[in-house]
Amino acid sequence: MLFLLFQLGADRYALEAATVAEIVPLIDIKRIPLAPAGVAGIFNYRGVPVPAIDLCELTQGRPAAQSRSTRIVLVHYPDGRGSTRLLGLVAEKATETMRRDPAEFAPAGISSETEPYLGPVVSDGRGLVQWVDATKLLPAGVRDVLVN
Repeated sequence: MLFLLFQLGADRYALEAATVAEIVPLIDIKRIPLAPAGVAGIFNYRGVPVPAIDLCELTQGRPAAQSRSTRIVLVHYPDGRGSTRLLGLVAEKATETMRRDPAEFAPAGISSETEPYLGPVVSDGRGLVQWVDATKLLPAGVRDVLVN
């Protein structure tokens, strides 16, 4: 299975590539006043407004670095009505892929009710990579604002 790798701080994470629609360079995102923490705003994608989530702000309380390797990863996100819509994830160092058998991933040994998106881990020559389930990424308050 193919995974897109990205970083949160020094740690590496993987998104299943099948959930990714496209990866685009970091562009200007229109901020939304009083939006919940982690909501970067909206941007225009081929004439359609798409909400954007800053993964660093959502998980670490700081905005993503404005660097050439920071990308907007467009994912198919369930809308709560049996369909999906596009959601932009602002992710640092989202420039590599990894091919691994899902069976190679092992339980992390730690589970958290507050981070249900964190899945099993796999090791490579550079350390651990943790699988992120994009469908479980958003807390209910953020999800309800974006997809309803």
